[in-house]
Amino acid sequence: MQNDIGLIGLAVMGQNLVLNMANHGFSVGVYNRTTSTTDEFVGGLAGEPADKVWEGTKDRVHGYHSLEDFVKSLKRPRRAMIMVKAGAPVDAVIEQLKPLLEPGDIIIDGGNSDFVDTNRRSKELREADLQFIGTGVSGGEEGALKGPSIMPGGHLDAWPHVKDILQSISAKVGENNDIPCCDWVGEDGAGHYVKMVHNGIEYGDMQLICEAYYILKHAVGLTNQELFEVFKEWNEAELESYLIEITRDIFTVKDKETGNDLVDLILDTAKQKGTGKWMSQHALDLGVPTTLITEAVYARCLSGQKDARVRAAEVLTGPEGGYEGDRQEFINDVRQALYASKLVSYAQGYVQLDAAAEEFGWKLNNGNIALLWRGGCIIRSRFLGDIKAAFDKNPNLENLLLDDFFKAAIDKAQASWRRVVSTAVNLGLPVPGFSAALTYYDGYRRGRLPANLLQAQRDYFGAHTYERTDKPRGETFHTDWIRERNI
Repeated sequence: MQNDIGLIGLAVMGQNLVLNMANHGFSVGVYNRTTSTTDEFVGGLAGEPADKVWEGTKDRVHGYHSLEDFVKSLKRPRRAMIMVKAGAPVDAVIEQLKPLLEPGDIIIDGGNSDFVDTNRRSKELREADLQFIGTGVSGGEEGALKGPSIMPGGHLDAWPHVKDILQSISAKVGENNDIPCCDWVGEDGAGHYVKMVHNGIEYGDMQLICEAYYILKHAVGLTNQELFEVFKEWNEAELESYLIEITRDIFTVKDKETGNDLVDLILDTAKQKGTGKWMSQHALDLGVPTTLITEAVYARCLSGQKDARVRAAEVLTGPEGGYEGDRQEFINDVRQALYASKLVSYAQGYVQLDAAAEEFGWKLNNGNIALLWRGGCIIRSRFLGDIKAAFDKNPNLENLLLDDFFKAAIDKAQASWRRVVSTAVNLGLPVPGFSAALTYYDGYRRGRLPANLLQAQRDYFGAHTYERTDKPRGETFHTDWIRERNI
């Protein structure tokens, strides 16, 4: 049997990608280090429900107990996709595969790898005369089965050999549902970098939604049923998105054991897998202000200090009470603040993408990246089409906030945005995402910031020099501040 593609690693994501490929008519060889996992997966396909496995799918999935047999089963050029835990496990599988492959064969890393590792692997495999694709895959377990967003990068010569498979299994958008949420992103680690930015924006979106929920619950006093109605309405207009949709649904779920609303029984400690942190760390390396996403990461860190927060709550004080104005008007203000903050989050993400592209020599198509995110992935939303339109109109747009559509949206939301942030501050409600977004906006729209004083301080204590407004850029100066001071 000659398989179209092979997949290594049969956790749920891997299994569902295999089913997706087989459902689209591709023959798939599978291998897992634990042979019983392979046997259970392949053997269990006949018993899977019809909505998961289409007729004939089981005949297109073939299991192997050794990597040697697995590799021999693949058509040339061989396409071996790795779906194992990021980091050292990926390197270990690649090292096992390399002596079994021939020049021109293709390794695909579909896991959540750090783009730095992908850059390195791309170089090493090119030197070994093997082709490499490092691709982001977003959409979770359901997306893997029914159509994820796929963001491939790596060796351009390998793309034609994997394009048909990856685009076939991806989510589809457009009037005729025929535009795949999968296209070539760029060289080396570009695909995994775009996936990292996707995940960072996801961190920001989730934090902003949680802040909106927190304000409506604690400032306005909305019940979970009322929150359901609010998010249901929001999901029918400009905020329409997967995350707003699932948030709406969450407020309807009852705990089977107690009969109470399940959301109120969940411990307020958020976990994270690291991609948001990676994005913030690299933003610092690039020197770009990805402030909202960084605050979202810090908010998760603070949530994890549950015991310390409980102790502090017994000692530290702050404002009490709720919002006393028109309730419906304030709910609309929160809606506008959420939308404006979300726009800033995406704007910051694209600024970082541009900085990374310049750093690594990638030729990223920002409009196409927005198209990749319109379906299948966690941050899919209505206004990604507006982002695509903005970059189609001006491919060199340096910040989304400068586009006419986004400028108008911010102008419309700005008064509400400021009222929400100031109200939250006055009521003692933490809104790091809303605040970071608004502060970035206010800083970005200022032609002059207080960094002139900062540079004077640096020159005073460290002779770091400064530039002058009345001299050519790049020319530096130093002052003996102690000698020149007049005290």
